[in-house]
Amino acid sequence: MKIISNNPYTNFIILFSLLFFLTCTPEPKNDQAALLALLSTNQTSNNTRTNCPTGVLPTGITIANTVVSANSTVSGFSDSSKAINGICGGGELSGSLDVYALNLTGAGATLILSWSGKTVKNVTGIDFIIYENPFRVSESNDRYAFDPMVVQVSFNGTNYCGFDLSGFNPSVADSNKISSWPGFGGLRPVLYNMGSNNLTLDQLFTSTGSGFLLGGGDGFNLDDLIVGGPGANCDATARTNIQTSGFKFIKMVSASAVTDPNTGIGYVYPHSYNNGSDIDGVVAKSVE
Repeated sequence: MKIISNNPYTNFIILFSLLFFLTCTPEPKNDQAALLALLSTNQTSNNTRTNCPTGVLPTGITIANTVVSANSTVSGFSDSSKAINGICGGGELSGSLDVYALNLTGAGATLILSWSGKTVKNVTGIDFIIYENPFRVSESNDRYAFDPMVVQVSFNGTNYCGFDLSGFNPSVADSNKISSWPGFGGLRPVLYNMGSNNLTLDQLFTSTGSGFLLGGGDGFNLDDLIVGGPGANCDATARTNIQTSGFKFIKMVSASAVTDPNTGIGYVYPHSYNNGSDIDGVVAKSVE
């Protein structure tokens, strides 16, 4: 789990403490989160402060509401209902704890959701948004704490098509820049919060420039699907079917569990976390 802080100074203190902790005592990521909670006992998490999730999903927000497959073993964050119970973003400098955390590799590195049998349609512009729990490391830079994921969609639950990841080529120096991970999800902070920043569907899909949205998260356009692709089972027929008819299933996989064809290993983000992407939810623009 990532560090939670709305205050840059506190963020610095927590980051410093975490670096010391990781250097001296390697522990699972969830245990690191427990330590961070102790370090910030005087702070109240965004989820508690805003009573999110509210227990009732807002009308008009077409959130993925069915867990098709979930096998995470991340202690404390393996409740898959957290991926469908609402979006509880913490803002630009903070992450949510109301998430389902994926493993770095293995069966637990994948989550599949659906819209109770309904179809997400291919409409104009962005068709769906994935919400993870990234945050900007400080107010004055372009560095983010994130757990990248590979995103794929399917109409039949068998043939999954994804997006172009060929632009991935980060050095250690710029690996936590959004621009180093084109085509991946889980990169942008989540501003949408059903308890304190309850935006409309149209507002969620409103661009603020440079790939960012009014409610945060990462938007995907079905027109950008590719044939083939790392970890995908997608031919031209499957892609055309999705782009024409829409999709019913969405698969999210920790980037470290998908093999980069250029290196023969997973898409590795060089951090010290012991689990992968933290899923807060998925919202579609049009479902029928």
